[in-house]
Amino acid sequence: MGKGGGCVPSKKKPSSIAADDSPTNAPLLPIDNNAAENAAAQTTSPPSISKLKILIVFYSMYGHVEGLARRMKKGVDGVEGVEAALLRVPETLPPDALEQMRAPPKDDGIPEISSAAELTAADGVLFGFPTRYGCMAAQMKAFFDSTGQLWKEQKLAGKPAGFFVSTGTQGGGQETTAWTAITQLAHHGMLFVPIGYTFGPGMFKMDSIRGGSPYGAGVFAGDGTRGPSDTELALAEHQGEYMAAIVKRLAQN
Repeated sequence: MGKGGGCVPSKKKPSSIAADDSPTNAPLLPIDNNAAENAAAQTTSPPSISKLKILIVFYSMYGHVEGLARRMKKGVDGVEGVEAALLRVPETLPPDALEQMRAPPKDDGIPEISSAAELTAADGVLFGFPTRYGCMAAQMKAFFDSTGQLWKEQKLAGKPAGFFVSTGTQGGGQETTAWTAITQLAHHGMLFVPIGYTFGPGMFKMDSIRGGSPYGAGVFAGDGTRGPSDTELALAEHQGEYMAAIVKRLAQN
């Protein structure tokens, strides 16, 4: 066409369609309400924080040490972020010998420690045992003797530990039983945690018989019929609480 005759219309280009201009009859994906709720819960719920763990490993023939252990657990569990578990060491005497010694049956609610290797998972350990001639009972010594592989590899090095004891008389080894047991911890490189005089006025009372020392809680068993006094149990609870505070402080550093 000549000049001035008008323009030749150009070929029409397909009009662009915005991304949100999809047909109204397009199929929609089904909404999984459960999946949405689970996703929301995962983003809003705080992560679970595991508690520090203290093992209370003990041997008790007549129940005196066990009484302290139970009260000690109460003290540990009372500290936020820390929990305790009670474990017995295996008995080494045959049933007929225990019967002749009139030892009561063990509480099945407290399990035996299956292996010394369980100690490695603990953040701290409290060991309890009765006295035999100013030293720990053979049952507890047998357990410590089973920790040879842990000693060889120093798996327990740096782990805090403490003691609590039972004696038949006031001069029967409330202190010597604890400090002769320290050799076990020294060879493992463990940290001995005594309670000192942190129990306060309770450590100075003279109006009644009381077991325990700066080394740890204690109970006087007498002829076997005397149970722990309120003061002895309170001292055990204090030791559990004190140990939990030490373990917590070490974990934060």
